[in-house]
Amino acid sequence: MEDSLKHQGLRKKLVDRLKLQGIHNVQVLAAIGRVPRHLFYFDSTFADKAYEDIAFQIGDGQTISHPYTVALQSQLLDVKKGEKILEIGTGSGYQTAVLLELGAKVFSIERQKNLFDKTKMLLPAMGYEAKLFYGDGYKGLPQYAPFDKIIITCGAPDTPKALLEQIKNNGLLVIPVGATEQVMTTFLKTGDNQYAKEEFGSFRFVPMLQDKARGTDSCKQ
Repeated sequence: MEDSLKHQGLRKKLVDRLKLQGIHNVQVLAAIGRVPRHLFYFDSTFADKAYEDIAFQIGDGQTISHPYTVALQSQLLDVKKGEKILEIGTGSGYQTAVLLELGAKVFSIERQKNLFDKTKMLLPAMGYEAKLFYGDGYKGLPQYAPFDKIIITCGAPDTPKALLEQIKNNGLLVIPVGATEQVMTTFLKTGDNQYAKEEFGSFRFVPMLQDKARGTDSCKQ
């Protein structure tokens, strides 16, 4: 797993672009600068595109999100060291790695089995330790709740009630909400069943799908 001087230089340029795009959280920028994004491209042929602000197909109908999107969601999440964070949609593991670099204790759920199997091998090989689960993102992980914060990395048609219930008081949910186009939304839990909502612009995510017949979902990052 090579992280060459060339890759490190491309990361620095990426961080500089993110600053111009309005990412101001110093810890987030530093984390983006440390994580070798090219290693999350399962097809190394396209690794040089890893530091462009583009999404990229990683198989099983999923993508690795734009660096700006990862940076913005991480900034909105405002991670404090030691916080317990639930991620819905492990995907390639790139967002997971950024959260770990920020000092979070990460619990992450992935629905696509093939992708889950790849990522659970890749992250430890890179020195990243997270608790990874294959399962239903809509349900969250009630056995490990409550969480300080929850991040959803795919477009949800609505806000899953089960996830809101798994946040601590004063905890935060970051979620893109909408069917075709999503609005980046945060919910701050201010009390039992009470939430303060804020919106942060429109995005297009691959959808979080629910199979109503089987009661399963697919969160595609």
